[in-house]
Order: sequence, then structure tokens, then C-alpha cells
Amino acid sequence: MTKLAMVRLGVDVPYEQAWDLQRKVHERRVADSLPDTCLLLEHAPVYTAGKRTDPLERPMDGTPVVDVDRGGKITWHGPGQITGYPIVRLTDPMDVVAFVRRLEEALINVCADFGVVTGRVEGRSGVWVPASGGRPDRKLGAIGLRVARGVTMHGFALNCANDLNWYNRIVPCGIADAGVSNLSEEAGRRITVDEVLPYVEKRLAEALDAEMVDLHEEELERLLR
Repeated sequence: MTKLAMVRLGVDVPYEQAWDLQRKVHERRVADSLPDTCLLLEHAPVYTAGKRTDPLERPMDGTPVVDVDRGGKITWHGPGQITGYPIVRLTDPMDVVAFVRRLEEALINVCADFGVVTGRVEGRSGVWVPASGGRPDRKLGAIGLRVARGVTMHGFALNCANDLNWYNRIVPCGIADAGVSNLSEEAGRRITVDEVLPYVEKRLAEALDAEMVDLHEEELERLLR
């Protein structure tokens, strides 16, 4: 069984700072000087756009957007949302779709741990609450990846207790005929990131068939010197 190092980076992490750390960890993982590693954090509020984002999906009020080298379209990251960056060597032959399905499985199981039933929508990545009561399908978890030299970057975001108004300025993930929600709204009670984090770690390790180990941020920084 492979090891999966979990690193909690805290809250209000600037996007560019985490992206730079991803690149450093990715380089070390490619060189086999670090194990598979997942960075877990809450970003300071930010919109990020994948390579397939259309101009009309971006904010029309001039709000800044960070263009990134992952798949997918535009989304939001910020307080009340767990963002996870699993930097993982894929097995050969490489199956990126299977890896996405494993991330979805992990998030589906996390939602179930809090009494929220979610699933997949055909042709759309991520984790969804099915349409009900006159409401459309609602996305709780988003996934956007990049694979370079056999190792993944970027990852997933799971909405826990975030302000959903942030999504009103964009067409989230380029999908205009669906909604966005979070665990708190669907469960009918406030569910914080701190509550959910241990479940994300556990379910992710299970989905990736890995042994979870804790790695403190300070120790990671030492290993990257």
C-alpha cells in the first residue's frame, strides 16, 4: 500500500502561494523524493479559470481572475470551502478518468458521512445533489486536474459552509442549467471545514487505496529545501 501524506495549510491561503507550493511538491514527487502528497486548505477568496473557460463565463464587473493550467472552466475558492490538491503519481498505464472517479467517490462518501446524498451526473465531473423540489441539480464538489510527467496537480473543492453568493458573478464550471450548493444548506445545519477535514482525509486515502500519514507544513517546508 502506498503512503499519502496529508498537509493542512490552514485558512486564507493566497492562491498563488499554494500554486507555487504545488509546483515544488510536484517536482519532488516526479523525482521520487516525496511520497504522494495532498495539500488541504481554505483559500482567500479567488476566481480561477481553467483553459476551456469562455469569456462570457467570467465576471462582467472586472473582478480579477487567475488563469491556471488545469482542466475545467471557471470556479471560485474561498472561506468555508475545502480545497484539496492531491499530488499523486498515477499508475502505468495512466488512467486520468479513473483517478477523477476516485476523487468523486471520496467526496460522495464524505457527503454521506454528513447525511447528504450525492452522486455523479453523466457528462459532468464533480459531485452533485440530484434535482428535487423544483430545484435543479446542485454541485457540491468540483474537480479540475492537470497531469504532468505522470503526476497529478490541482484537484478538488468541496463546499461546506461558504457564501454561495460568490458564484453569482460567474457561470460556475461553465454550467448554466444547474446550481451550486454546500453541505450546510443541504443538511439543514452549519457544517464547518474543521468538522469535514478529517473525513476528507480518511475517505481520500480509502479511495486511493493509500495509507494516510500526517505531514506538518513545517516538515514539508524542510523537505523542500
